[in-house]
Amino acid sequence: MKIAKILLPLALCFVLLAGCGQKVEWANPEDYRDHPYQDLSLGELADPERIVLAKNGREKAVFEKGSDVSFSNCGLPYYLSGTVEDSEDLIMMTPAAFRKKHDIDVRVHSEVVSIDREKKTVTVRSTETGEMYEQPYDKLVLSPGANPIVPPALKGADRENVFTIRNVRDIVALKTFLDKPETKRVFVVGGGFIGIEAAENLQLAGKDVTLAELSGQILQPFDEDMVQILHKELDDHGVKLLLHTNVQAITEQGVTVERNGAQETYSADAVVLAIGVFPETKLAAAAGLEIGKTGAIHVNENYQTNDPDIYAVGDAIEVYDPQTHVWRKLALAGPAQFEARAAADHICGITSPNHGFAGALCLRVFGQNAAAVGISEALAARSGLHADSVLIFPGDKVGIMPDWHYMSLKLIFERPTGLILGAQAIGEGDVVGRMNVIAAMIRMHATVYDLKDMTLCYSPVYSTAKDPVNQAALVAINVLEGQLRQVHVSEVRSLVESGAYIVDVREEGEYAEGHLVGSHNIPLTQLRARMEEIPKDVPVYLHCRSSQRSYYALCCLRGHGYHNLTNISGSFLGISLYEYFHDKSEGRKPIVTAYNFD
Repeated sequence: MKIAKILLPLALCFVLLAGCGQKVEWANPEDYRDHPYQDLSLGELADPERIVLAKNGREKAVFEKGSDVSFSNCGLPYYLSGTVEDSEDLIMMTPAAFRKKHDIDVRVHSEVVSIDREKKTVTVRSTETGEMYEQPYDKLVLSPGANPIVPPALKGADRENVFTIRNVRDIVALKTFLDKPETKRVFVVGGGFIGIEAAENLQLAGKDVTLAELSGQILQPFDEDMVQILHKELDDHGVKLLLHTNVQAITEQGVTVERNGAQETYSADAVVLAIGVFPETKLAAAAGLEIGKTGAIHVNENYQTNDPDIYAVGDAIEVYDPQTHVWRKLALAGPAQFEARAAADHICGITSPNHGFAGALCLRVFGQNAAAVGISEALAARSGLHADSVLIFPGDKVGIMPDWHYMSLKLIFERPTGLILGAQAIGEGDVVGRMNVIAAMIRMHATVYDLKDMTLCYSPVYSTAKDPVNQAALVAINVLEGQLRQVHVSEVRSLVESGAYIVDVREEGEYAEGHLVGSHNIPLTQLRARMEEIPKDVPVYLHCRSSQRSYYALCCLRGHGYHNLTNISGSFLGISLYEYFHDKSEGRKPIVTAYNFD
């Protein structure tokens, strides 16, 4: 009988279905359409990706250079703190289980070293014995992932106390080193997701942690004004955060860095390099497959390379961004799953529309949950989009609930259309659910007007009657329609230093606990009686704790003939959160008499 051959996409693997030299013909795609998809899925995979149906009699093979083909790569850092107690728990499936459950031949310690597109074969080398052999394919899917960045110029990167985190072997080696009694101080290089999660779990493991980041902020998908909350959270939990820091060398004495124009050395028993990742493209490039401007493998809307019989998915490829209209790298597990499913479908003759990926992400930083979707305000500006944003601090549920928490929520939108471009949220409560709502709205090309009218579930224990995302949309509409003129928290320092007329409408007791230097306290409850104290001939800036009362004050004053009013977005809570770590780390003079984070 004739055998169909397919390459199955798996995280960090090269996968193929081979016919052992027999002539191959595809069955009618209609044969596959009614098959239950649960029988096609390998849900046990790390960054689980879908596979296509292979009927009995077809040979299916997976090639993996390392020892583990299916593991929870997103869970790796949590082994350091003991949150994941046993490294074996990181393994989702073994080769034997793949064979038994799915009739898939998983070959670990098997490196695909070359692709012969004319012969339609791959050359495989055993990393244990060095043995080489050829394997034929009809359809090939590459999912080699991405490699940790180790700068060639970084002296000492090859020392035995220097580690990267990519697989189970890496994390076990790091944990074994950390368990030595003499390993007390750990230096983490890089403030991306891996670096932050590693720093958190190392601190929870009782280590003295220093984290260095080359730029002025961690977590680049978040805007600078939002990420200050996470800077503070790391600092509050004892992680020494060094921004604008260039790591130059790793020596026996520790880590040498260039910071603020001076050279400094920090003691370190272990160093974790989490600088970032770059797509693994060597195999693809050597085979003559197109590499895009991003440095990742270029694919079409069906995840085919320039060779129609070779597909690519996962961290190694570039994807289309429907908001900025450019190709970019997006190393996220969710999109990788969708890519793999789409590639498998196309191999079976099922074509699905490709809408690109806006990107949705989340992480925990000690007591703060952080999530973002779409593009940041900074990226919107770099992309030439006419974007604006609002920042609010709503409660995650009704305030009488004992586990009530406020969250910071930033909504980014296009002017003048109101099209939703992105959002970010940070808080102790449910921020992920809010960002999932925004993700759905972006997918539907919705505007802030659509978001305002979204009817969402409500109960005092889960939310407020107007959900935070509805509230953000309402504020954005006020900005769009000219009902609200605003300045952002990043602009307040210059206002204070220039002597701008700032009115704080909080109550006197709140003002006494901390306020902007030089501000005037006219509580909202006294506003009508003291209105004459507010000038009409100079710009007046209003704020409260979270911008709600100051908006009420602005509406009241506008009704009495004031047209010189601007609201400070985020108000005193946002100002305190934005200014605190800047002040502490840069040694600058505060613009507040005392910070208030409550």
